[in-house]
Amino acid sequence: MSVTVTIPTPLRSFTGGRDAVELQGATVGEVIDGLLSAHGGLKRHLVQDDGRLRNFVNLYLNDTDIRQLESTSTPVREGDILTIVPSIAGGSPAVETELPRLSHSEVLRYSRHLLLPEVGVEGQRKLKAARVLTIGAGGLGSPLSLYLAAAGVGTIGIVDFDVVDLTNLQRQIVHGTSTLGRPKLESAKARLTDLNPNLNVETYETRLSSENALEIIGEYDIVVDGTDNFPTRYLVNDACVLLGKPNVYGSIFRFEGQASVFYAKEGPCYRCLYSEPPPPGLVPSCAEGGVLGVLPGIIGSIQALETIKWIIGAGDSLVGRLVLFDALKLRFRELKLRKDPSCPICGDPPTIRELIDYEAFCGIGAAPAYQGPEVIVEELRQERTDKGDDLVLIDVREPHEWEIAHIDGARLIPLGQLPDRLAELDGHSEIVTYCHKGSRSMKALEILRGAGFGKVRSLTGGIDAWAERVEEGMARY
Repeated sequence: MSVTVTIPTPLRSFTGGRDAVELQGATVGEVIDGLLSAHGGLKRHLVQDDGRLRNFVNLYLNDTDIRQLESTSTPVREGDILTIVPSIAGGSPAVETELPRLSHSEVLRYSRHLLLPEVGVEGQRKLKAARVLTIGAGGLGSPLSLYLAAAGVGTIGIVDFDVVDLTNLQRQIVHGTSTLGRPKLESAKARLTDLNPNLNVETYETRLSSENALEIIGEYDIVVDGTDNFPTRYLVNDACVLLGKPNVYGSIFRFEGQASVFYAKEGPCYRCLYSEPPPPGLVPSCAEGGVLGVLPGIIGSIQALETIKWIIGAGDSLVGRLVLFDALKLRFRELKLRKDPSCPICGDPPTIRELIDYEAFCGIGAAPAYQGPEVIVEELRQERTDKGDDLVLIDVREPHEWEIAHIDGARLIPLGQLPDRLAELDGHSEIVTYCHKGSRSMKALEILRGAGFGKVRSLTGGIDAWAERVEEGMARY
């Protein structure tokens, strides 16, 4: 029988950092013997010389306490979970000293928290002891990190590899005009430590990947997901499930937001909600579709709230619930989430036992239906001079983007309308499509090629590259 044995945090150094191991055995005793044989360093921590469990160790088979000596003969079934839990019955002094004390200045700083019975001194000490990892220092990462810092979370880790851009400042409030061009990690750390000098900020200037996610996330108690792309979102989810960490989820688009807490030990994970990602390009990013500047402040604040509640153990968490927010209607809705028994990462049994290639899983980098030619802006400028009206330039952005800036002489046909407006185009014309930065124009190219248009190219870098390298006075967004 294959049984999952969960390993408590203090003992994971003896299992290579793994929080669970799969072992064979017909009884609890055989499974424990297999565990000690495979990971000998655990022996002195779990059993006495006579083979009995030490009196400070709890042992559960699924949800049943089986610490008694005769439990070794208890039969196990395929998929059972054997949980090792260090006992804290009787009040261990070591557990009490794990929470750091508050200084006089901290008592004053957090006095409005200390007045809340649900927080109090103990809750504030829990916040000070907590280690929270935020993925991203952008729209969601800004408000949630600011509120976590202000609340007194002792250690905040931030993963990001971007620099502050002028377009960020409409919503990414942890940054400012004075930090334009600087790494977001540097900008965020300066702002957070200015807000609360008691804070320890740990930065990771890297792209979170399958190679580093377990190592980075494993150092923290809670993960707050502020990402803006599907590969990283699935990566964070899977790493949190494998490591047994809660994942505080938030997402935003235009005027709508979502929030939840995914914790596979108690409820569903992100894959239970969305078993697979949408095709590449189907859901635009904020850079493509836009986002109301205040929206990440609302959703990020909910994420910060859920994180703080989790740390102090107050209230009802969003585990098993999904909050939907519509800013235009100022309406919140709540949906109940169910754990998917066939979920590949948290189902029984799981089919994913290690991190995978998330770019490939989300279809990123896969070859498009048509590998059409592209043209760079300098070449297009010269061709427009040489060919004049014989070259048709199609802008596939939205009308409100056209109002911001457009290339003179282009025709506006939004990508969503293109299939219904093909009759407006001459099938023998030489066509160049363009959008903001190039992704939508490549999809337009595929549509045109599929409809029989033979001479179609896409403008590399879109109107943003045109404004940067050809028409420098053009507005950029």
